[in-house]
Amino acid sequence: MNTKGWEAAFGELARETMSSPELERYYSVPITRARAQLLLQQLSLYVRHRRDCWAFVSGNCPVLSIKQKILAHEYEEMIRDQHSEHGHLDLIIRQGKAIGLSARDILEAKPISSTTATLYAWGWICKKKHWLEGLAAMTMTEWNQDDRLLADLGGGHAARMGNLWIKYLGITWDDLPNWKAHRAADKEHVDMFLPIWEEFGHGENEKIILDAAKESEELYRVYQTGIAEAMETLS
Repeated sequence: MNTKGWEAAFGELARETMSSPELERYYSVPITRARAQLLLQQLSLYVRHRRDCWAFVSGNCPVLSIKQKILAHEYEEMIRDQHSEHGHLDLIIRQGKAIGLSARDILEAKPISSTTATLYAWGWICKKKHWLEGLAAMTMTEWNQDDRLLADLGGGHAARMGNLWIKYLGITWDDLPNWKAHRAADKEHVDMFLPIWEEFGHGENEKIILDAAKESEELYRVYQTGIAEAMETLS
C-alpha cells in the first residue's frame, strides 16, 4: 500500500474503535470528581508505560532514521515541546490540580487490574515482537486522538473526554492542559510515522503491521472498558 492506503487502513481501525460499544460505554459514564481522579491516575500509568514501550521498539529497530523519529517523538513526550517545558507527564500533574490531585497522587497511582493486564500486553508486543509490530501497536492508539479523522464522532479521545469534564465538572479547557495538548500533538505524531508504512509495509510485513494495529486497538478497548467499570463503582 502507498501512504494513502495506510492512512485509510489505520483510520478505519481508529473509527471502529472510537465508535465501538466499549468506547460508547466509556464516554457515557457521567463524570464526577472521584471518577475523574481515577481516570487521570490510570492515564498517568498508561503514559509512563508508553515510554518503556517506545524504548523497546527503538531497541529492536535496526534502521537509524526510524530510531531518530522515535527519539524525536520521545523528546517531546519526556523532555519538552511547545506544550510543556517539562514533558507530558507534567501536563497530567497540572491537570490533576483542577480535580484535587497532588503530584504525589499522580506519581504513586496504583493500577486497576485491567490497566495492569493491558500494559503488560503492550509491553510484550513492543519488546518481544518485530519492531514493525511494536511501532504499529504504539502509533495506532495515537490515531484515536485525531480530531481530523473523528470529528463526526465527537472528536478524538482528548476532545471527547475534555468536553465531558467541562460539562460535568464546570471547568474549562485551560484546566485541561494534557488533553488540550494532545488534541494537537498526536496529530503530528500520526503524520510523523505514516511514511514508514509505505517504505517497509510490503509483502508479509503488511499483514503483521495491520494485525499488530488491530491487536493494539483491542487492548485499547479493554483498557477503557476497565476504567469505565471502575468509574461506575464510584459515586
